[in-house]
Formats: sequence, C-alpha cells, structure tokens
Amino acid sequence: MRKQLISVLLALAATGGLAACTPNNGTGQPSATPETSTPGPSSPGTSPPGTGTPGTETPSTGTPGTPAPGSTSPDAETTVPAPAPPSASPLPSGPGAGDAELSITVKASKDGKAVNYTLVCKDGAPMAESQHPNAAAACTALKNNAAIVNAAAPRKGISCTQQYGGPQVATVTGEVNGTPVETSFALRDGCQIGAWNAAKDILGAAGGAL
Repeated sequence: MRKQLISVLLALAATGGLAACTPNNGTGQPSATPETSTPGPSSPGTSPPGTGTPGTETPSTGTPGTPAPGSTSPDAETTVPAPAPPSASPLPSGPGAGDAELSITVKASKDGKAVNYTLVCKDGAPMAESQHPNAAAACTALKNNAAIVNAAAPRKGISCTQQYGGPQVATVTGEVNGTPVETSFALRDGCQIGAWNAAKDILGAAGGAL
C-alpha cells in the first residue's frame, strides 16, 4: 500500500513538471517556439537601395548641343574685320622709274558726272592698256617727278592762301614705282590749286590747269 502511494505521487510530480515546461496554446497541444531569424550580411556586389552601382555614370542633365554660359557655339558665325589697307606714303620728288598703274576720276563738282581715265606706264612710256587723253605726257610727267600725285600740303612755315578755285574734285588711286597712291584733289585753297596744276597732265583734259 505504501509503495503504491509513492508510485502515484511520483507520477503526479512527473506530470506536473512536464506541464510546467511546455506552455499550453489553448488547444491542449504544446506550441512551437517561434524562430527568430537574424538578417545576415549583404551579399558581395549588391548595393543598398538608393545608392549608385559602381562603374556607372549619372546621366547629364544638360541639353545636348547647348553651349555652356559664356561660351560660343562652334556653329556660331564670327565676324573678323578685314585688315586695313596699307597707308600711302608720300612719293619722293625728282626723277623716278616711271612705272605706274593709276585710276583717275575727275568731276566738275562733288555731285557731278565722273570722267574716268586709266594710266599705265612702263619706264616713262604709256602702255597699250592706258585709256587717257594724253597718256604720253602723263607718263613723262610721272617719270620726271612722281611726287606730283602726292596730296597737297603746305610747306613748313608757309600757310595756304584762302582762295577758291572752283567746285572741281578728282581722285588718283593705284601705284607709282611700287608705292601705293590714294590722293584726292580739290580747289578750296591756294595749296590745293597748286597741287592740281602740278598734276594737270595726270588729271587729263577734264582736269586742265587753272
């Protein structure tokens, strides 16, 4: 009898200990212990969201073909000013080579009809290209003194007389003895009248002498 009582107590104690170790989920069955997973390290070669992938470039936000501020487009037209023509130097006085290629224009007034001549000289003789009323006299005059086609200028210490010779105007452009010539003639004072008379053979019949 005593042994049976001890056996019953041991069985009850074992049953109570088992119930204490295994929680009841209300269904009479032991519930499984929830498994908690720990996130592992990221795999090599992957990037967290929002980061760039190594080796790739971020697309440019600029518009293709639009030059940066302050720069000039390669297709933009640029204007380069033409170089200024060489300035004419005064021709020396006295005899010279007598070579000339001149275009001569004479007007009875500033707004008058132009009379044009062409004078081409070689060694003081007129060439066939000349279209001048007295080319031989003009070429001889240039050979004797090329300075007759220089611009009028008062000599040092001498002022030009204030006299008016008329409304006639003339221009002579080209080359004499390899020197550029670009001279305007008028009759507004004594110096200009003197220069006109000196160049009368160059200016032709329309120019004449005063």
